[in-house]
Amino acid sequence: MKMTLRWFGTGYDSVTLDKIRQIPGVKGVITTLYSTKPGEVWTREAIRALKEEVEAAGLEISGIESVNIHDDIKIGLPTRDQYIENYIKTLENLGEEGIKMVCYNFMPVFDWTRTDLAKPRHDGSTVLSYDQNVVDSIDPQVFFDQTDANSNGFVMPGWEPERLAHVKELFDAYKNVTEEDLFNNLVYFLKAIMPTCDKYDINMAIHPDDPAWPVFNLPRIITGKENIHRMLKAVDNPHNGLTLCTGSLGTNLDNDIPDIIRSMPGRIHFAHVRNLQHWIPGKLFEEAAHLSSDGTFDMYEIMKALHDIGFEGPIRPDHGRTVWGEVCMPGYGLYDRAMGACYLNGLWEAIEKSSK
Repeated sequence: MKMTLRWFGTGYDSVTLDKIRQIPGVKGVITTLYSTKPGEVWTREAIRALKEEVEAAGLEISGIESVNIHDDIKIGLPTRDQYIENYIKTLENLGEEGIKMVCYNFMPVFDWTRTDLAKPRHDGSTVLSYDQNVVDSIDPQVFFDQTDANSNGFVMPGWEPERLAHVKELFDAYKNVTEEDLFNNLVYFLKAIMPTCDKYDINMAIHPDDPAWPVFNLPRIITGKENIHRMLKAVDNPHNGLTLCTGSLGTNLDNDIPDIIRSMPGRIHFAHVRNLQHWIPGKLFEEAAHLSSDGTFDMYEIMKALHDIGFEGPIRPDHGRTVWGEVCMPGYGLYDRAMGACYLNGLWEAIEKSSK
């Protein structure tokens, strides 16, 4: 297991590399070329410059999150082949620079949904939270505008301005896309890129849908054990794998996360580990500190399951609380994620020592 922290890059992130380097046990970052748009080719020069910046700070790039997928690929439009070719060129350039893991998602329109970016908690912190009643009662454009307005001035992943400006057009484009269509378009994409992944030994790690059910009637296909295994079987290549995100899969309490982990050894290439507090299952939840007792999940059992399958990939604490007056991208401040990294490292050390 390799502990990392997500870093959005200079000019986009309130957290600097020198601060990340001071978190005990964190050796690398999960990063991206945040200024690129879905469908653009990442140049080798830009990738190398990013890599050199990270390495100059005493860290490494442990993976990319994300190389976003153009909507034409997800929808299955005739133009998808050109965007897939661009994606393949990006993978080639990443491979030439020695980067071996790419996290991505196949969610329509937006990457994740929360109805409050700063819900006050009992301890005085604020967190991301979700209320299905809000989603059911609001127009998507109004909802997106409110989310953008509450982002503390940061551009949040999956909520980029160029997407927010075309919400209606995107919804129209997806109106006839079924779950089966979306799944087949994912398989088409994966089959096209696997030869490049094989050549450069790049692990593709799909991120589960968040939350794990349809939002605004858009299809969702990576929501639980059954459809994850269907995806892995459809493109049965070891480079086709999963980002195990406890927070996304855990939005649905029917998902037994330790069981999901143990069911796919060798196919989990990346892990996001965080806790949630459920108030009304399937309707109302909020994000919590990583500590087991602060939320609903048994974090020890989750980490033990990863250890039991011999997981050796990068792992990162996921969305943190905003604490101690920090001004940051919601969910991505320094302090609570640093505490989360230390907590997860402590669990891992204890599990390793007790297993000998």
